[in-house]
Amino acid sequence: MNNETPAAFDEEALEEAYDRALRLEKAGDFEAASLAYQEVLKIDPSDHGGAAVRLASMGKGEVPPKAPDAYVATLFDQHADMFDTILVDQLGYDVPLQLREVLLGLDEDCNFTRMLDLGCGTGLSADALDDMADHKTGVDLSENMIEIAYEKGDYDELFVSEVVLFLQKTTADNWDLIVATDVLPYMGALEAFFAGLKARINKGGMIAFSSETQSQDVFQGRDFMVGAYQRFAHAESYLRKLMEVNGFECLACENITVRHEQGHPVPGQLIVARAL
Repeated sequence: MNNETPAAFDEEALEEAYDRALRLEKAGDFEAASLAYQEVLKIDPSDHGGAAVRLASMGKGEVPPKAPDAYVATLFDQHADMFDTILVDQLGYDVPLQLREVLLGLDEDCNFTRMLDLGCGTGLSADALDDMADHKTGVDLSENMIEIAYEKGDYDELFVSEVVLFLQKTTADNWDLIVATDVLPYMGALEAFFAGLKARINKGGMIAFSSETQSQDVFQGRDFMVGAYQRFAHAESYLRKLMEVNGFECLACENITVRHEQGHPVPGQLIVARAL
């Protein structure tokens, strides 16, 4: 469903410019790194390397509304073969299993007819929730991730697409459960995302998603920001506002550790809500 043709660019020049920018950033020379990343964006406006997100993380650029699609697709295509090992074994990611426990805590006989897994990756959520849904659809921007999910055989349908675009364009029947674990960290503004959830969930159905967060002192009144590891963090107040505006009743909002980065826990939230 994602039929855009990527623009051509000088890969050798891009690699050289990006490596220089990254060295400057790691050396703490953010002014020079900022100029170098701007050069990267001139070479590659589609931003396969995520320069815009890195600029925002350094405080040297405006916070973009989302991570560039080209960056997200490239990032996960490159790591698809080792994704489960990196995310689960090295980073301690177990949000899908945490979600299973939250859902069972809300209803021990939890079962859904149709489940949509946005940003499904290799299918970790489908594995964790396998017995909870009769029919499972997976969507991801990375073709390599979708190929691995297909080989696992946990989904009845799989699509390569950006998740908001999928919600806006799909003609499939609506779902009873829509899951988005580890998706929000690659999105900033969430108005279109929640509008899409509202449009594609059956009345009485549930949405479940994880987010990364920061303290109120760090947010300084902002709804979202780019954190130190180039992923978006969202304020709980922002998420609750969007749920209320779009007719969702929050059933659970758990403070969790999403993963570990460089040995440090990354704080986040796991939220389940019902469509009124």
